[in-house]
Order: sequence, then structure tokens, then C-alpha cells
Amino acid sequence: MKLRSQQLRQHRHSIINHYYSVTTCTHQRVKLFEDFCNARILIRSLKQSDLNGLTKTICFVIMPDHMHWLLQLKTQNSLSSVVAKVKGRTSFLMHKAKNEQIWQAGFYDSLIRDEDHLIAEARYIVANPLRASLVKYIGDYPFWDCIYLK
Repeated sequence: MKLRSQQLRQHRHSIINHYYSVTTCTHQRVKLFEDFCNARILIRSLKQSDLNGLTKTICFVIMPDHMHWLLQLKTQNSLSSVVAKVKGRTSFLMHKAKNEQIWQAGFYDSLIRDEDHLIAEARYIVANPLRASLVKYIGDYPFWDCIYLK
């Protein structure tokens, strides 16, 4: 798995004030975020990244075994280090109750090209629970947010 993780980072560039779509999975795709408390811990970690000035979250959805996060990078820190901080904080808080690995190594990301791509990606991310048949209406799913839908 380590080789795969290194391959994911090979062509990654971090540009301050650019938008990125990030997807990361739980270790062995265990459905840790079906648990309300675990999902809230992850959401608080995303919000803390914004409060710390590292990111501006456009939208996110927490699925049972992975998350999608559309963000604007607001720091000179690399995208990899920002994602690592969120994953690390989430792992630390969840480890208080469990002694298991939370995340797979690495993550997938894509640089958002323009405003049309940004809006399309936000729609795609928010619709994940619908495509997975977790709910019939997105308003019924508790673990998402989007600045476009306030």
C-alpha cells in the first residue's frame, strides 16, 4: 500500500487559494462513519481546518467508509499536510474510544479548473448519498454541508 500512496503524491502540486476535491477512505473500507459520533468528529475536524485558516470548505459529504471534501487551500502548507492534519485529528479523537487504524494511507485529489468545474464538483459531492441509495432526499442525510445551499 505504501507504494500506491507514494504514487498518489507523485504529481501533486499545492497552490494557495486554489480549489481541490479530495476523497479519502477508511482503513479497509470499514464503515466507521455510520456511527453518528464518529461522523461528527470528522465534521468538527474539517471545520477546525477552516477555523485554523488552512482551508475554506466549499462542501463535504461523509459517507459510511469515505469522505469527499471540496476546499480552497488557504495556506502555504501543502494539500498533503492539510489532509494529514484533518485525518490525524480525527484519528486522535476517535482513538479515545477505539484502538484501531482509521484511515487508508494517501488520498485522491483533483485541482478544480474553473468556476463551472467547482459547481459541478460540489453537485457531484453532495449527491453521493443519493447515488448510494442511503436516502431519497439529500435533506434527509445528516453528514454533509455546502456553502451554495444555505
